[in-house]
Amino acid sequence: MPIVQAINGIVETYPVRPVTPREPVVDAVDSQAGKEPRQQAGDRTQQAAQQAYREQTRQARAPKPAILARDLMTAPVVTLPSDATIVDAWVLMTRRSFRHLPISSVHGTLVGMVSDRDLIRHAPDLVIAGIQSTAARRPLADIMSSRVLSATPTTDIREIARVMMDERVGALPILDTDRHPVGIISKQDLLRGLANHGPVELWT
Repeated sequence: MPIVQAINGIVETYPVRPVTPREPVVDAVDSQAGKEPRQQAGDRTQQAAQQAYREQTRQARAPKPAILARDLMTAPVVTLPSDATIVDAWVLMTRRSFRHLPISSVHGTLVGMVSDRDLIRHAPDLVIAGIQSTAARRPLADIMSSRVLSATPTTDIREIARVMMDERVGALPILDTDRHPVGIISKQDLLRGLANHGPVELWT
């Protein structure tokens, strides 16, 4: 499934590069199969054993299916409505150790994203005054980013990683068919997936 970006409610498809599995490495046994001495050609038992070994090696090295967004995303995802205030987001994000927060409409659909940097940029006295900050009473609708890149639970995780790197975003919300947030993937989730699944399962 492609990465989707919504700008002010208009949904566009992010350009997707084809993801192809890596070619399996050919074992030296295969390259030498045609160079066996003729005296071993008649040994059917040995040939059968070698053939079984080669087949087992091919199966072990067959490309594995790519991990999908649903395998790494944090779910359920916490959201705030667009009429919530900066201080509401600050309290929630500091309490739950979030750095990115999806913003939803009254219907529960995704309409924007805010990060901890957005909050501090628009209400710099948050760090000092906390919930007493005067600028923190502004609604999130005033400061949220409405240009939101999103993916579905079945989006290839490599495509998500590429888009996050290309667009320099720290997190990508995962939406269902009705554009309701069902999860979120951050850079930390990608690193956790790499550590838990290993590079072979994650990237082949």
